[in-house]
Amino acid sequence: MKLYDFIWLVPLFPLLGAVFNGFVSNRRGLSKTTTQSVALLGAGLAWIYGWAAVIQWFFTEDHTRAYSVTAFTWITGGNLTIAGGSTAAVDIAASFQVDPLSAVMVGFVTFVGFLIHLYSVGYMHGEPDRDYARYFAYLNLFMFAMLTLITGSNLPVLFVGWEGVGLCSYLLIGFYFEKDWCAAAGKKAFIVNRIGDFGFLLAIFFAFYYFGTLEFQGLFDAMAGDHGGHYATAATIIGLLLFVGAIGKSAQIPLFVWLPDAMAGPTPVSALIHAATMVTAGVYMVARCNYFYQMSPTAMLTVAVIGGVTAVFAATIGLVQNDIKKVLAYSTVSQLGYMFLAAGVGAYVVAIFHVVTHAFFKACLFLGSGSVIHACGGEQDMRKMGGLKKYMPTTYWTFLVATIAIAGIFPFAGFFSKDEILAKVFAAGYGDLNHHGGVYYLLWSLAVIGAVLTAFYMFRLVFMTFHGEFRGGEEAEHHLHESPWTMTLPLQILGVLSIVGGFIGVPGFLWGHPEHNLIDRFLEPVVLHMDHGGHAGAHPGLGLELGLIALSLAAAGFGIWMAYRFYFVDREFVRAGKLAERFPFAYKLLLNKYWIDELYAATFVKGTVKLADLLWEIDARVIDGAVNGARHVTVGSSWLSGIFDLRVVDGLVNLVGRFYDVASLQFRRLQVGFAQGYAMVMVFGAALLLGIFFVVNL
Repeated sequence: MKLYDFIWLVPLFPLLGAVFNGFVSNRRGLSKTTTQSVALLGAGLAWIYGWAAVIQWFFTEDHTRAYSVTAFTWITGGNLTIAGGSTAAVDIAASFQVDPLSAVMVGFVTFVGFLIHLYSVGYMHGEPDRDYARYFAYLNLFMFAMLTLITGSNLPVLFVGWEGVGLCSYLLIGFYFEKDWCAAAGKKAFIVNRIGDFGFLLAIFFAFYYFGTLEFQGLFDAMAGDHGGHYATAATIIGLLLFVGAIGKSAQIPLFVWLPDAMAGPTPVSALIHAATMVTAGVYMVARCNYFYQMSPTAMLTVAVIGGVTAVFAATIGLVQNDIKKVLAYSTVSQLGYMFLAAGVGAYVVAIFHVVTHAFFKACLFLGSGSVIHACGGEQDMRKMGGLKKYMPTTYWTFLVATIAIAGIFPFAGFFSKDEILAKVFAAGYGDLNHHGGVYYLLWSLAVIGAVLTAFYMFRLVFMTFHGEFRGGEEAEHHLHESPWTMTLPLQILGVLSIVGGFIGVPGFLWGHPEHNLIDRFLEPVVLHMDHGGHAGAHPGLGLELGLIALSLAAAGFGIWMAYRFYFVDREFVRAGKLAERFPFAYKLLLNKYWIDELYAATFVKGTVKLADLLWEIDARVIDGAVNGARHVTVGSSWLSGIFDLRVVDGLVNLVGRFYDVASLQFRRLQVGFAQGYAMVMVFGAALLLGIFFVVNL
C-alpha cells in the first residue's frame, strides 16, 4: 500500500482531535487527561504517518515531479474565458501532493508541532478543564490548517490552509479574551492579515485568468515552457500580489505590527506561530511559486528589499525591549526578513533551509522563555529576572544553545543557513544580478549589520535573564524552580537539533563535492531554473567565500562581545543606562517601536472610523431628505431605526418565523403515528396527482 496515496490523512488527524476536544471534551467537561491524550494523539499520528508517507515516497517515486492525490472534486464551474481568448474548465479539486518541498515542510512542522503539544501539557495544566480543552482544540486546528497549506497541490487548497492559520492565530492570540488587551491583540492579528490576504486572493484570480489552471505543477510547466518571456507581465503582477499576502502572514514591513502583539497568547502558541506554522507560510508560498519570481526581476527585487530592510528594522527594535517574549518576537520578524532576502536573490532553497533551522532554535527559545515565565509566576520583564541559571539549569543550557545558533556561530544550525544567505546576497551583487549589483551589495551590508544586532540583543537577553543576581524580590525567588519533564524534554530535543540541524546544508565546497549539500540536491526539482529570469549571481571563488564566512563569524562575535560588556561585566547595566541618556531620542524611538502603532492608529484606524461616521451621516441625510423633506438628520435617523428597521426589516424576519411556526402546527397533525392515517394521506395524494394529470392533458 502506498501511504502517500493518503497524504490527506496527515492534516485530518489533528482535525479529528480538534473536533473531539472542541465539541465533546469542551462541552462535557471531560478530564484533562482525556483532552491532552486526544490532542497528543492527533498531533502524534500526523507526525508518524507524515514521516512514514514521505519516507516511502522518497524511495518509490520520481522526485522531479510532484505526486498528486485528489480527495474529491471541490468546485465545478463550467468553462471560463482566459487570456488569449481560449477557454478553461473551472474544475478545482481538493487535491494534495508530495514533492521535495512539501516533504521538508511536513517533516519539521509535524515534529516541532508535536513537541509544542507535549510542552503545552505542562505549561497549561493550571487552566480550568474547559479552557484546557478549548486550548488544545485550537492548537490541533492550527496544525490541521498549516498541514493543509503545505500539502495542498493548488492555490485554492493552499488558501484554505492560509485562512485557517489566520483564524487559529486569532483564536489563540486572544485565548484569554476576558482581558481586553488580549482580545485586541487577536483582532489586530486577524485584521492586519486580512489586508495582506486580499492581495493573495487577487493573485489567485489573475493566475487562473492568465494560465487557466491553479495547480502548482501546471503553473510550473506553463512557466517552464515560456522561453520567450511572454508571461513576464503576468508573473510580475501575480508575484507582487502573492507577496502582499506574504507580507501580512510573515509580518514584514509595513504589516509587521501584529506579530509582537501576538505575545498576548500562551507561550506555546507563540512558539507554534513563530517557529513551525503561520509566519513561515509566506516564505513557503514564495518558494513554492518561485517560477513567477524567476520570470520577474521587479518582483524579486521587491522581495529582497522588503526582506533586507525588515531584517535590520526589527533587529533595532529588539535591542531595547525588556519583555522577554517581545525580544523574541522582533527576532522572528528579523529572521523572516533574512528568509525573504534569500528568496529575493533567487536562493529559494536557502530560504527554506533557514525556515527549517529557525524552527528548531526559535521553538527552543520560545519554549525556554515559557519555562522562565512559568518559574517566575508569569513575570515577563527581564529587568525583574537574573540569576536563573542556578535554579533552571536545563532551561538555561538549552536556551544558550539556541541563542548561539541564532547568532550564527559555527557549527550550530543557524551558522550554516545564515551564512548561506549572506553568501547568496553577496553573490547577487558580485554577478551584477539584473544590473542591480549595487543594490544587492547594500542589502548584503544591511544583512551583516543585522547579524551584529541579532547576536547583541539575544545575548543581552541571556545575560539579563540567567546571569547576575535575581532582581525579582525574595518572595518570588523562593518559588523559582525547574519546569516539569513535559516542558524540559522538548527543550532538550530542540536544543540538540539547534546544534546538528544545520549539517543538512553544509556548503559543498567544504567537502570538495557540491552534491554533498543534501538539502540543495533534494529541493532542486522544485525550483524553476531560467536563463532569462533571476538566478543568484556568479559564484565567488573559494578564497572570497572563506572570507565571507570569516566576516560573518566576526560580525556575530562582535555583537556577543558588546552584549558581554554591557550586560555581563556591568551587572547593574550602568553603561547601557548612560548610553540611553546620551541618546534619549534614539532610545525612545526604539523603545516605542518607531511609534508605528501610534501612526497607524492616528491615520488608518481613526481615518476609517471618521469615514464610517461620514458615510452614516450622508446615508441618514439621504433617507431624511427622501422621507421627511428637509427635516434634521436626527429625525431621519429616528425614522430609520424606529419605523424602517423595526417594522420593515424586523417585520419581514419575524413574518418568516411566524409562517413556519403556524405551518408546523398544521403539518404536525399529519404525523400521528398510525399506519392507516399515513395510508389515507398517500391515497389522497395519489388521487390529487392523478386529477392534476388529467386536467393538464385535457
